[in-house]
Amino acid sequence: MDGRIDEDAWTRATAISDFTQQEPVEGASPSERTEVRVVYDSENLYIGAMIFDDPEGVLAYQKARDASLGTDDRFMWMLDTFLDGRTGYTFEINAAGLMRDALLGAGRGGRAWDGIWEVRTARRPDGWSAEIRIPFKTLNFDPSLDSWGINFQRTIRRRNEEILWRGYRRTEGLSRPVHAGRLVGLHGISQGVGLEARPSVVAGWNTVPANQDPTKTKSDMSLDLGYSITPSLRTALSINTDFAEVEVDQRRVNLTRFPLRFAERRDFFLEGSGVYSFSERSGPSPYFSRRIGLEGGEPIPITFGARLGGQAGRYELGFFQVRTGRQELASRERTVPVEDFTVARVKRTLFSQSSLGAIYTRRSTTRDSEGYRPEDRHTAGLDMDFQTATLFGDKNFQFEAFFVWNSNPDPEVTRSLSDLTARGIRVMFPNDVWQAHLSYREFGHDYAPAVGFVTRNGFRRVEPNVTWRPRPSAAWVRRLEFSVQYRYLADLKSGIAEEKQLRLGVFGLELESGDGFRIQATRQYENLDRDFEVSEGIDILQGRYTNWEYALQGRSAEKRRVSLEGQIMRGGFWDGDRSQANLGLTFRPVPGIQFHWDWEWNDVELPRGDFQTNLHRLGGGWDLSPWVSMIGNVQYDNVSGILGLFARARWIVSPGNDLYLVYTHNWQNLGPGLLDRDRDLVTLSRGGSMKLNYSYRF
Repeated sequence: MDGRIDEDAWTRATAISDFTQQEPVEGASPSERTEVRVVYDSENLYIGAMIFDDPEGVLAYQKARDASLGTDDRFMWMLDTFLDGRTGYTFEINAAGLMRDALLGAGRGGRAWDGIWEVRTARRPDGWSAEIRIPFKTLNFDPSLDSWGINFQRTIRRRNEEILWRGYRRTEGLSRPVHAGRLVGLHGISQGVGLEARPSVVAGWNTVPANQDPTKTKSDMSLDLGYSITPSLRTALSINTDFAEVEVDQRRVNLTRFPLRFAERRDFFLEGSGVYSFSERSGPSPYFSRRIGLEGGEPIPITFGARLGGQAGRYELGFFQVRTGRQELASRERTVPVEDFTVARVKRTLFSQSSLGAIYTRRSTTRDSEGYRPEDRHTAGLDMDFQTATLFGDKNFQFEAFFVWNSNPDPEVTRSLSDLTARGIRVMFPNDVWQAHLSYREFGHDYAPAVGFVTRNGFRRVEPNVTWRPRPSAAWVRRLEFSVQYRYLADLKSGIAEEKQLRLGVFGLELESGDGFRIQATRQYENLDRDFEVSEGIDILQGRYTNWEYALQGRSAEKRRVSLEGQIMRGGFWDGDRSQANLGLTFRPVPGIQFHWDWEWNDVELPRGDFQTNLHRLGGGWDLSPWVSMIGNVQYDNVSGILGLFARARWIVSPGNDLYLVYTHNWQNLGPGLLDRDRDLVTLSRGGSMKLNYSYRF
């Protein structure tokens, strides 16, 4: 493949070119022509795309695997390999050959997949072209079907123009497979034996100067085995799993009394994770993968992990069995014993877009150093997701319901079913001009799934929201936005109101250029039932508080070499005041190189004391090609006083075969400020590692 689409096979394929605008004018003809051809053999699906355009107008800043393409012209496609109108695979490329992919489920996109496929692109006097090869070994599919759902989308970034082959209406789109076209005549395709082996070698070192034995070296091997039981159902086994290449979490400052939730970054848990989604908008979270192999942000070794995923008839299946090893935490406060985790998920397709599902999790902990062994902790739940795209003829409508139970963590204490469960419903009307939802949920006082994540419990909450986004006739305005949302949260047993929030989207403006801003006002009532420490030595006292807060949010279009986004906020904060600013600045001097700086600042004034928080994050990337990339970031916040450095180089030798080089360094600032002359940086830890993996497919 060379990206030029000049082989004889392409000339024999039928070209599709009947694309239609979704933005800026729904139903209009595209400003530029696009031609797509599809061919296949027994082992691969091939797509050829001719992207006609002015070569000087094509934007292609990004090159790194899975980088966001909000900056660039792009070509996207979707494959619904089960023809169920709910699930599928999405792919994105740009003129520089960047590759990005994701799994689709029930109309929602994600980035929880890294498939093995390849693309080659070529620049032309009349635009650019691409040749794509997707092995059937990469996909799960129903072998009894000779037709798949398929759709194509193109973005012309300088005009913020979106065009699609099918499903071009704003209530439809690429992420809703039910609106896709058809790829017909698929016969004699094969996944081969269906066996894949991926051995990995890791070598590294880590130094903690405060330890008696400060430097430790590591060399190890891991093995991932995958086997397709059927073309639509795949199992995998991972032995001695390692995550040396995973990027560090983004630092955040927490001024609330609730824990923060951080995103999963480990590929082993990300791949195929869409099936485990469970009423995500309502937040019961019976399964949260960071509960496995992480403790307080510190990695816990994974001895082995077994996984099953895919579809069997009208059932979508997911299963995890993971064992973690014994590990003494770096803080040396305690030792984490060996644990076993079980997660099982099933969804049954209903109608064309809906599903009924069940989930089960189990956490089993061995005896700790003092001989204590807790009871096994179980969680089980049911959820329903009903969707239609034909309400009133062409409108989207969605209804969700869930019920989750977890076992009593202490059988000697009597707890009711209400205490141990969470339940709720949500009705949504997600459309272009009008959007609305109404939700109700109850979380019991002892609802705390052992392999899940819950920020608070013991409440009932009702939340209605209405958003109006009209599209005026002005040529430079894409749409306006006005919204209102109310939240009422009360204690589940006493019925006493703990939170009342009225959030007004006073005015929002989105321009055709991609720039925009929003003005927001929020009235917040809190009934605090106990004191909590918001900053060192400064408490928020028990009591009732009512405040107004005003915010201005803005952003510039990412298509520019320099782009900005930020927020300025001012208002009451408990019994004081707070000023807050967030700023993100990105600079792309040339394609393949970018720098970004994020800053978060809080200035809080309270009767018991004032304080400021500052969080800085400086990062960058240099992508020599879609196959070779280097990234790095430096983070510092004045709350922890820790300065952290992360750097990683990645070479994709070929799809599925990677070499990583990683270096990390953390310093503690013992001085008054990082930029002060008398700062005092002391190394807490530093380390480096190399990881090489290679894929064998049979």
